[in-house]
Amino acid sequence: MDTLLYLTQTIAREKFSPLLPPEQIENYLSENFSEKALMVEVNSMSNQWLVVYANDKPAGFARITSKGEKPKAIVQNRVIRIADFGILTAYTEPAICQSLFDKCLSVCKSYQATWINEYAENPFISFFESQGFIKQNEEYRLDELPLPSVCLIKQSGY
Repeated sequence: MDTLLYLTQTIAREKFSPLLPPEQIENYLSENFSEKALMVEVNSMSNQWLVVYANDKPAGFARITSKGEKPKAIVQNRVIRIADFGILTAYTEPAICQSLFDKCLSVCKSYQATWINEYAENPFISFFESQGFIKQNEEYRLDELPLPSVCLIKQSGY
């Protein structure tokens, strides 16, 4: 639990500090990644949490979930969502990102499609596209933050 608290809060601060005022980030953290909120999400049967390590230190995490409003293009399919995907800025090696992503695909492989809704400026978007995810043309919003977002979908057949 301590590892997830550290990763979720640190990565959120790194991701959103250039984009949002500090008080908005802290509100987001207290609502989504406080110990209490995280305990609820970790214990939810809708979620699976993954952690990647570098030299025995936590370097990033992902949350796979069945929660969230499905994109129209795949609403009838059996789908899963990569809802959170983050790597600490201290660990920029491509192998770390690939390792976390491979863990995600291992969890998602039995579904017809996998989707991601991320803020539009997320540096991982080009990585997701290089892995077969296709950016959708519709307008999307993040669930919790007032930032423009994009939705990416990868059909089955990993």
